[in-house]
Amino acid sequence: GDVVPQIEKATDELGLPGSIQGRFEGAAQVFQESLRNQPLLLLAALATVYIVLGMLYESYLHPITILSTLPSAGAGALWALLLCGIPLDVMAMIGILLLIGIVKKNAIMMIDFALEADRTRGLPPIESIYEACVHRFRPIMMTTMAALLGGIPLAVGTGIGSELRRPMGIAIVGGLIVSQILTIYTTPVMNLWIEQLSHRLRSKTEN
Repeated sequence: GDVVPQIEKATDELGLPGSIQGRFEGAAQVFQESLRNQPLLLLAALATVYIVLGMLYESYLHPITILSTLPSAGAGALWALLLCGIPLDVMAMIGILLLIGIVKKNAIMMIDFALEADRTRGLPPIESIYEACVHRFRPIMMTTMAALLGGIPLAVGTGIGSELRRPMGIAIVGGLIVSQILTIYTTPVMNLWIEQLSHRLRSKTEN
């Protein structure tokens, strides 16, 4: 990515002839290639999560509600890294990938309870998601705080190897804080919107 211009700039400053080219080799080249494949890795993880959730809920739309929690987690992780002046390296990317599994459980807890209330008691979507928010708020906060407090030692730790662990910890802590604040409000709204969209699609199909 932006490494090649830096190499060319360093080569120009050294005054090397045009026949000599500078590039990474060995472990540095492998690291550069791994950075290039990170977007594909993230897309593959999202696609896998969507497929698994689609099979579990037997729906094409409800997984979208659950995956809607991930942008806030990614934004929180990037903001935290930016505030701390830490680049988006491999360890930070691993932290963001871990957030996919941690953050979406908030929506899973809500949506699973709401769908069960809808199927067993016949509650309308707005009442079922309201009950889900009330009954699932405590376990959501408990699991989020457990993961958040577990990531703090990584984010603030010092000593040998801390420069490798800190990006992951900061990404996890920042992503959890922002996503926890936002998803409590956005997930019910997304669920109601998806339910309305699903009802419209069913109506068009029946007609």
